Amino acid sequence: MEEMEEELKCPVCGSFYREPIILPCSHNLCQACARNILVQTPESESPQSRRASGSAVSDYDYLDLDKMSLYSEADSGYGSYGGFASAPTTPCQKSPNGVRVFPPAAPPPPAALAPPPPPRNACLTCPQCHRSLVLDERGLRGFPRNRLLEGVIDRYQQGRAAALRCQLCEKAPKEAAVMCEQCDVFYCDPCRLRCHPPRGPLAKHRLVPPAQGRVSRRLSPRKISTCTDHELENHSMYCVQCKSPVCYQCLEEGKHSSHEVKALGAMWKLHKSQLSQALNGLSDRAKEAKEFLVQLRNMVQQIQENSVEFEACLVAQCDALIDALNRRKAQLLSRVNKEHEHKLKVVRDQISHCTVKLRQTTGLMEYCLEVIKENDPSGFLQISDALIRRVHLTEDQWGKGTLTPRMTTDFDLNLDNAPLLQSIHQLDFVQMKVPAPPILQLEECCTHNNSATLSWKQPPLSTVQVEGYILELDDGNGGQFREVYVGKETMCTVDGLHFNSTYSARVKAFNKTGVSPYSKTLVLQTSEDMQSEEQTLPFPVPLERSQLRRMSPFSSTLNLQPSFPGRSYFELRSSAHQLSLHSSLQSLNSAGCNFETQGTPYSQLVDIKKMVAVAWFSFDPASAHADIIFSNDNLTVTCNSYDDRVVLGKTGFSKGLHYWELSIDRYDNHPDPAFGVARIDVLKDAMLGKDDKAWAMYVDNNRSWFMHNNSHTNRTEGGITKGATVGVLLDLTRRTLTFSINEDQQGPVAFENLEGLFFPAVSLNRNVQVTLHTGLPVPEFYASRSAMP
Repeated sequence: MEEMEEELKCPVCGSFYREPIILPCSHNLCQACARNILVQTPESESPQSRRASGSAVSDYDYLDLDKMSLYSEADSGYGSYGGFASAPTTPCQKSPNGVRVFPPAAPPPPAALAPPPPPRNACLTCPQCHRSLVLDERGLRGFPRNRLLEGVIDRYQQGRAAALRCQLCEKAPKEAAVMCEQCDVFYCDPCRLRCHPPRGPLAKHRLVPPAQGRVSRRLSPRKISTCTDHELENHSMYCVQCKSPVCYQCLEEGKHSSHEVKALGAMWKLHKSQLSQALNGLSDRAKEAKEFLVQLRNMVQQIQENSVEFEACLVAQCDALIDALNRRKAQLLSRVNKEHEHKLKVVRDQISHCTVKLRQTTGLMEYCLEVIKENDPSGFLQISDALIRRVHLTEDQWGKGTLTPRMTTDFDLNLDNAPLLQSIHQLDFVQMKVPAPPILQLEECCTHNNSATLSWKQPPLSTVQVEGYILELDDGNGGQFREVYVGKETMCTVDGLHFNSTYSARVKAFNKTGVSPYSKTLVLQTSEDMQSEEQTLPFPVPLERSQLRRMSPFSSTLNLQPSFPGRSYFELRSSAHQLSLHSSLQSLNSAGCNFETQGTPYSQLVDIKKMVAVAWFSFDPASAHADIIFSNDNLTVTCNSYDDRVVLGKTGFSKGLHYWELSIDRYDNHPDPAFGVARIDVLKDAMLGKDDKAWAMYVDNNRSWFMHNNSHTNRTEGGITKGATVGVLLDLTRRTLTFSINEDQQGPVAFENLEGLFFPAVSLNRNVQVTLHTGLPVPEFYASRSAMP
């Protein structure tokens, strides 16, 4: 109930409506608020005066304005605000509800300072839709009072636990102290003393406590609304043209005398029923919205949980990188330490070696000096040669790089961190989503003789990168799908198909992350070129999964059995006079690659006309109305609504001859189900044939009618019961649609000149259940007619 409160508040004052009136634009205003926002227009500027004076207006035709005023019989009640020459020029204000409110005109100057103002007309602008209305001589009394809204507000206020408030307080309403039963108004003490003094006629009014007044108001009979033109008359009829209740005087002497009228009670029940039906749909949308809100709230929770999980995963990944960097850092420091120890060892060894050598040299030098001090010539000469040789030898030893350091002080290591820094800078998130399923472009897909051209695209809002597409086609007999193309192109032409056959095609996208779901399956019908004398085409079944090609993807060979020691091939001969299938088995040579030069002769001719493929399909849950219920592998459908709902088949047809049947599993003789064909964008919430996108036959238990664009034709005797079978025959060669019930054709050809893409379609409600049967031969009544010259 709290959500309804905004519907019960005036857009001007922001409080509950007080004496609400209904504007022609269907919005409501408090009568006092409407009086406050009236804009007075000089008589000389009114549309009536301008029309009477004949003055020309370049920017606006006041004849059109007059058609929108209260003076017109075909009263629209409003027009564009910007078209009024008398529009107020004062800036608009905002009400508590946030809508624009135009202030009243400024008060006229005192009589002593200015001449008497000319007569004025009033202009009212709706604060919600901003459409303007010129009032007639009745003023605000020309608008009906919305007593129904008053009753809803009373019940709403009675149901609220809050205390009753004064209805006359201008700003914050105070708590009501009394209620006047005669005035039907709640007063606080200040407002009672000011507006309802206990004297004069008001002294006889009975004042009661607010709670008692609430009970008496609830028990008092509802006031009956009266006619706005004849205030003493109650509404008794309903004007269909003006869509408003009227009294009998309006019918006799007012502007409704020539209008179509209906009984007030009957129209009341009808509009209640229509409102209830509309509320059912709105209730479904509200239910879906609540479920959607629950889904969004769950998404908020899931996003928070995923965010925590993702942050933890990111921190763990970064910590792992830091750990790996620390381990590498330790390894590099170990290498530096080893280099450090090696240098120290080499230098220290050289220091030790030089120290020993220097001590030996110093000892030799001191010995030689002592020898030189001796005065014995013969003794000196005995050892001088040897000493001289030792000195020269020691000197030579110092001169062979002994005094050069064996190790430098610099470390010959340079850390190459540029690749790692680049990798760190390139560290970023990547998309981990698979592509959305592609969309087949029906307007660009076509067939010509035994070739088919298919085109597709990615959904407009898809942002996931696509690296390529995979196109798959079945073998023309409802068999398994096989890949016929892989690449980046979005269009592919496939050759080498059967004539007069039905193929199913689908496509999917892929990237590094994965493969998207399949697109919707498209059914293609190949045709025969009757102008060619004879063509030899490969039988369209691949030998094995091939590398997908743009043109002619099918192999001309077919493995009948993996263990069969031979190979079979087929060739399809097509001409205007004969269709035949030749088959031959030939042995393989030792290499197992080439056919031998002589093979067995052809077998007996087989009539391929009896082997033409038929379409197998089911109902499509993706395009059906939400009220449709599916079962039996989408071959059986019913509905959970009393209203008609539409369901389409998965297969669309643009060429060829197609026949399917629908068996009536449940039928209680009340609803009128409809069967036929439709475009893909047909209305899903109305009976089939109500718009121009469907061609249908709808039936009851006695008769059947053909319907297209809400036009009924050719009523035929013969209805349906439980267990009946309805047949639908779509001949796109002759461009006709024919119906049958229990194998009896219903009337002549139902529809002719059909062109384009058509989908099998059914509309039903909860009292009907049907089952689809496909892949059926053409019925005898049509086959015999087709055989006639």
